[in-house]
Amino acid sequence: MADSRTGGIPHQSSSGAHPAKHGLVGQYGVPLTGPEHTPEWAKSSMGFGDNGHRGAFGEEFIRMLATAANLDVTQKERDRVGIDWQLGYTGRRGTRRFPAIEAQVKCTSSPDIHGDHIRYPLKAKNYNELAGPDYEMPRFLFLVLAPTDPFTWSHATEDRLHLSHAAYWLCLHDQEPLPQDDGAKTGTRTVYVPRSNLLTVDSLHELFAEDYRDLVAS
Repeated sequence: MADSRTGGIPHQSSSGAHPAKHGLVGQYGVPLTGPEHTPEWAKSSMGFGDNGHRGAFGEEFIRMLATAANLDVTQKERDRVGIDWQLGYTGRRGTRRFPAIEAQVKCTSSPDIHGDHIRYPLKAKNYNELAGPDYEMPRFLFLVLAPTDPFTWSHATEDRLHLSHAAYWLCLHDQEPLPQDDGAKTGTRTVYVPRSNLLTVDSLHELFAEDYRDLVAS
């Protein structure tokens, strides 16, 4: 189980995947830049490339991965508890049936990458909605890294749909929530997301392990 400590750089597995910051761009014929001229539809597309658009792309990035992993995906219609997606798993013989996990999704086009981890300033409110053990099911931060240019977020051909760049996960159940004072309402807490925690179809299934359920209240 990965070390999710946020007081320092998390311990990294020697076998973890360490993709280059822009390693996915340029593969499979994906253009490094957007179109030479802005298409007419983009000129009239309200909010194209803004923070709301980027956030929506990040959430759908996670939905695509979860669907490919054959997980049930439910969106929280009213985000009042810091959760964007609930992922359900049908369970296997000899395991707890129908386990679920929850995820808060963030998307950034300006990641602060330091070697084997990504520093991300999480709002104190969002941090407290993930930290500590007082939850019925495990919660995770899913951090999606997207290109600055929204025209390069996706590239479709007859062979594949390519989404750029990647997503990573972090568990904070072993961390203490921040004090509930004015600072916790307006401040931020930097978390360290290991680049070895790459979200894939396989690693999504691993997040349903008993190790994570043992970290939260039963």
